Amino acid sequence: MKRYSKLIIYLIIFIIIITLAVIGYNYLTKKYYPDEVGGEEKQSDLNKANDFEVLDINGNKVRLSDFYGKPIVVNFWATWCGPCKTELPEFEEMYNEYNEKIEFLMVNLTDGYNDTVENVKEFIRENNYEFPVYFDTEYSATNAYRIYSIPQTLFIDKEGNIVKLYKGQMSRETIQRYIKKILEDSENI
Repeated sequence: MKRYSKLIIYLIIFIIIITLAVIGYNYLTKKYYPDEVGGEEKQSDLNKANDFEVLDINGNKVRLSDFYGKPIVVNFWATWCGPCKTELPEFEEMYNEYNEKIEFLMVNLTDGYNDTVENVKEFIRENNYEFPVYFDTEYSATNAYRIYSIPQTLFIDKEGNIVKLYKGQMSRETIQRYIKKILEDSENI
């Protein structure tokens, strides 16, 4: 009889755990927001990109607004970020394909500890990347977009309006889809 009672108690505990798990899952699912932010907006509904100042590979200060006039892809990354390093070859491929039509700003979160200007330059050389790298040594870009996780990528039309903000690692297909979108949007302006 004791064995039967223990079995019933274990079964009741198991049912309670499953019920709590289902309730918790449903509750958290309602609070989930996808990493992709923006949706398919009309041109008039777009937000102007926040300007920021970073250093180019030669140490010159440049602003995001310096690149207006062409569509822009801004990718926030770091050498210590696994997902960032995984998507960098995809950005290199897109840069080689679209660099005449689109400005690429690969903004490294250069904190002076994990990433320094010198070790990032070495990383770029070792991997034979040709895309333009910019260094956010003063946290201007980081603060302008409240970057708290990386990678993050902005797709900006030629007028300086954000078309898409994507949080997380991107596949080649996803990058290309949004590149085509900003090219198309820029042609319609």
